[in-house]
Amino acid sequence: MAYNMNNKNNIVVVFDFDKTIIDVDSDNWVIDELGFTDLFNQLLPTMPWNTLMDRMMKELHDQGKTIEEIKQVLTRIPIHPRVIPAIKSAYDLGCELRIVSDANMFFIETIVEHLGISEFFSEINSNPGFVDEHGTLRISPYHDFTESSHGCSHCTCPPNMCKGLVIERIQKSLAKEGKKKMIYLGDGAGDYCPSLKLNTEDYVMPRKNFPVWKLISQNPMLIEAAIREWTDGESLEMILMGIIGEIVSEEEKEKKLNSTENTCKMQTMTVGINAHHEPITLPCALRVSQSS
Repeated sequence: MAYNMNNKNNIVVVFDFDKTIIDVDSDNWVIDELGFTDLFNQLLPTMPWNTLMDRMMKELHDQGKTIEEIKQVLTRIPIHPRVIPAIKSAYDLGCELRIVSDANMFFIETIVEHLGISEFFSEINSNPGFVDEHGTLRISPYHDFTESSHGCSHCTCPPNMCKGLVIERIQKSLAKEGKKKMIYLGDGAGDYCPSLKLNTEDYVMPRKNFPVWKLISQNPMLIEAAIREWTDGESLEMILMGIIGEIVSEEEKEKKLNSTENTCKMQTMTVGINAHHEPITLPCALRVSQSS
């Protein structure tokens, strides 16, 4: 994973993954496609989602489902045809791209590699996913809630991951690099907390009629960032490109203004120096006579 260092602008675009980059929930997609929906629904009321996904991966393995079969299912996952061009365009324009998702690293990395877009992302933040020595896919929490709470009080954040805390960590790292503007895209209730962390110069793109949009709509004044809703991959591309264009245009105007101000200052300094064009008469040194 990398981002375009040769054409770097002042924008960081942070994507949710499920129902934002892809059109479905990746967890549900795998469970449904492999025929384990009934068991999943039976166990869902008994444990947290993240714990349930780990349990379901064990069930898949016990029933003879292989890692290769899981990968094959992931390569068939639905995605709007305009999402990949939007990601590539944002990258080509010099944006840094990141993913913050409550899915898991194994699903996300498999999908973005299959789609040919893994190189465009500088960072993926998600629940760890790895294949153990028995060939079982294991899913663990981003934050180990069995040891301690992540400390966020928002009821929209699941126990295994507060995206707001992830965004705060990203903001701190970006502050060291200088002023940055963030664009955050998401759809779920878990995307509400990070939306609250954005600043006035940032943008949030909630998917219309999805949980995060409904939460924001209840009291938009709680959001400091500019709100730009989207509905599908086509509108995601159009709105994202529009925002990037706005930011780049504003930055170019600011650079020109600063350049003009600096030129004016230099001209003022030159005029001030040239004003002293007459020679300045200095007092003659006095000769000191020495006594013999």
